[in-house]
Amino acid sequence: MSVTAFLAMPTIFIDRYKFRFYSSDIHEPPHVHVIHAERVAKIWLEPVTLEYNRGYNRSEMNRILKLTEQNRQQLLAAWHEHFDR
Repeated sequence: MSVTAFLAMPTIFIDRYKFRFYSSDIHEPPHVHVIHAERVAKIWLEPVTLEYNRGYNRSEMNRILKLTEQNRQQLLAAWHEHFDR
């Protein structure tokens, strides 16, 4: 896992997916946007729950949810560090 900031969009790379935070999401509960190719999903982190899925098939979405759950603590820490909560 690595973290890169792109113009106030911290991105954590897990496997081949970009787990990204947008600064404009500051007033929402902790979540990530998971991006790969032309696909994107929004996943809440407390608890790990799918908000929406645009383009991932069921098996890939299940894999992404599992990766999110496995890395939830690191993702939450990055969220709180970025938003200073």
